[in-house]
Parts: sequence; structure tokens; C-alpha cells
Amino acid sequence: MAHGGDETGTTAAPLLASSAKPSDDEPRRNMYACACATLASMTTILMGYNLALMSGAQLFIRDDLGLTDGQIEVLAGSMNLYMLVSILAAGWTADVLGRRGTLVLANAFLMAGALAMSLGGSYAALMAARFVTSIGVGFSLVVAPVYNAEISPASARGVLSSLLDMFINVGILLSYVSNYALAGLPVHRGWRVMYGIGVLPPLFLAAGVLAMPESPRWLVMRGRHADARAVLVRTSDSVAEAELRLEEIKQAVAAPQLEAGGGVWRELLLGPSAMVRRVVSCVVGLHFFQQASGIDAIVLYSPLVFKKAGMSSNSAVLGATVAVGVVKTCFILVATLLSDRLGRRPLLLASTGGVSVTLVSLALTLRVASPSAASAAACVASVLAFVAAFSVGFGPMTATYAAEIMPLRLRAQGTSLGMAVNRVTCGVVSMTFISLADGITMPGCFFLYAGVAATACAFVYVRLPETRGRSLEDMDVLFAK
Repeated sequence: MAHGGDETGTTAAPLLASSAKPSDDEPRRNMYACACATLASMTTILMGYNLALMSGAQLFIRDDLGLTDGQIEVLAGSMNLYMLVSILAAGWTADVLGRRGTLVLANAFLMAGALAMSLGGSYAALMAARFVTSIGVGFSLVVAPVYNAEISPASARGVLSSLLDMFINVGILLSYVSNYALAGLPVHRGWRVMYGIGVLPPLFLAAGVLAMPESPRWLVMRGRHADARAVLVRTSDSVAEAELRLEEIKQAVAAPQLEAGGGVWRELLLGPSAMVRRVVSCVVGLHFFQQASGIDAIVLYSPLVFKKAGMSSNSAVLGATVAVGVVKTCFILVATLLSDRLGRRPLLLASTGGVSVTLVSLALTLRVASPSAASAAACVASVLAFVAAFSVGFGPMTATYAAEIMPLRLRAQGTSLGMAVNRVTCGVVSMTFISLADGITMPGCFFLYAGVAATACAFVYVRLPETRGRSLEDMDVLFAK
């Protein structure tokens, strides 16, 4: 293990070497931290792109390779399960290689997966390519929010941490644009070009990540205090704040530490203290409720919902679906702007309550009104209201809150645990919606999801304290109360 402590004075990243030292007396809003968090978050664009691209690419793949509906379904849904491998390994990897090194590794897997998909000539080859892509997606999903939480000053941590969800949705929109723009190509070429486009962005992102500084908390964990101070000076609102952050991190690292890997998992799952138990329950609960409230049922099956309400034209269904994507992205931006002004707790309470109300509205629309233009319009309005309510808090704030409340020694593995619960719940919802609708009707599904969202609102109210403006090292005190 390399150590570059106070004696070395080495820089943490190439960008630091060329930077001028800021004035010790001049407080400032930090744009460097924003640039670093934005670049780290951009890796998740490729998650949204790869997940949603299959919706259009499958039309070409089915005809080109002669795949069955069952094979297409497994191919499209396999990523959520494949991701578990890297999600569960990401915490250990991030502690060994560093946050920055793991993000570079994620981009390498994303580039290799996109290339393998574009060259695949059989079902087995495509499944293997999806596995490779999923490894990269899992790493980026876990490590990007950890890096953002650790690099950001407390005054901007909510904004910078919530960038991830926005970039995932940008990737989804880009995949729809790719599907539409390349639909006129020959069958054997169109879907390969769609995936081939995804080869170059990871290369540029990896180069950008290498220019970022390493997380100051990881540097202190490795005894590299001089490097950590250099990063904190550049990513804090003032030098005084940087010194305070450094001392808090040193104290957190100096506390009795667990053996890496297995020791961390033992504390998380087998013998947690009361404080750790409360933190883990908040992280796991938030991730579970976020997906169990039915967001993927809307994102993946909104065309079926709109047709159930009486919308028969494919062009109208497509337009309504695009509107869902636009509204979702816009309201994530609203959450990004408000998270450090209003706080995490008010946004989560408003979001979970709004999700419950709008799901009841959607269920009533489908159950009471007969299929018609009016019921279709009401259905679209309810769905748009649902994604707006979800995106203003529940969507972006879950990863933000989960990453910032975990103690330093448990942060990487704890984030992995929460994301694993998220992906498993997402897979269950996405793979059961149609059969569940056959059993309890489509309105029944949305009544069920509304009940889950109402429970989530109560969970947030009872269990989750406000974290706005607090340092990461202060979270232990907050959750020990």
C-alpha cells in the first residue's frame, strides 16, 4: 500500500499541480468541487443509455439474430441482476484502488461492453457483453455518489450529489434519440451502430477522471495528509473550512478501525452498533421504498398504461412517453437546486406524499373512467404528476442521503449494500408488473404502489433526520442521538 504522507508533499492529481494556491482569507463558492462532481456523475449517463437503448435496439436484434421474445426479455432485464456482482464488490474496490481508480475501471468496462455489444453475433455473445457492461454500471452507481459526497463542501453537497440522477435521465433521453435517429439504417447495422456509439464516451470520461483529485477522505485513510489538504483547499468554500474538514477526517480515521473487507461487512450485517443499525436501516429502507413505489412500472410500461386508458395511436403514446422523460429530467433539476436550500427531509416528505397521492389518482382514473380521450388525458396528467413528485425528491435524494450518512469506515460497502437492495427491488417490480396486473388489475397495482409510497412517507418522517449543512464526520453524532 503506497503512502504519500505529509513528508512527500506530492499532489493528488495532475490538476492540482498547476493550480495557484487560493488566498487564506478569501471565502469563495467553490466551482472546482462542482467540476469534479459533475465529471464523476457523467459516468452514470452511460447507465441510462445502456438500460434504455434496448427498448429500440431489440426490434433490430430480434430480426437480425432471430431471437425469441423470451430471449429478448432476458437480454433486456439481465443488467439489474448482473449489476449485483460489481455493486457488492464496489465498496472493497473503492477502498483498495481509490474512488478515482474505481471510476476509471468502471469506464473501461463500459467501453469494453459497448464494443462487445456492437460486435456480438449470437445470443450468448450479447449476454456476455451485457454482463461486462453491467460491471461498469455497478461500479459507477456505487462509487460516483460516494466520491461526490466526499469531495463536496457541506454547503453544496446536496446539489452535487443529486447530479447523478439527472445524468442517468440524460442518458435515457440520449438513447431514445439514438433509437429514433438510427432507425432508418439496415437491420443488421442499425443496432450495432447504436451500441458502437457508446464506445468513445467512456474513453474521454476515463481521461477526465484521471485529471480529477482523489477523495480527500480516501487520501487520509492512506496516510496522505498533505495530498488530502491540497484537495480540501481547492474543494472547500474557504481555507479555514478546509482545515476544519481535514481535522474532522483525521479524527474519524484515527478512531478504532475495522479490518478491511470482511470486517466492514461484519459490522454492517452481523454485529452493528445501535448507531450503525439506525444508519443501515435508513439506507436500506430508502433504497427499497424508492423502487417499490413503482417508478420502473411507469418508466418501462407507460405505453401499456396509456393504452389501457384509451390512447390508441402509437404516435400519441410515443409523444406522451417522451413528455414523461422530459418532465422527469426537469424536476430532477428542481431538486438539485433546492436540496441545499430546503434540505433533504422536506424534499423527501413532499416527494413521497406526492407520489402516494398521484398514484391513487392514476389508479382511480384507470378504474373509474371508461377508455376515452378524456380518460387518456387524465391518465397522462396523473403519470406526469407522479414522475414530477418522484423526481423532486425521492429520485435524486435517495443516493445523496444514503452516501452522506454512512460512517467513513463503512461508506463504500454501505453504499454497495443500499444499491444492491435498490437493484433487486427494481428487478422484482419490472419483472412482475404485467403478471401482477393480470392478477389484481392494473389499478390494483397502482393502489399497491400508493400504499408503499405512503409507508415511505411515514418512514421518512419517523426515521430520517435532516442532514443539510452538516459535515460527513458529524453524521455519527446525529445518528447516535
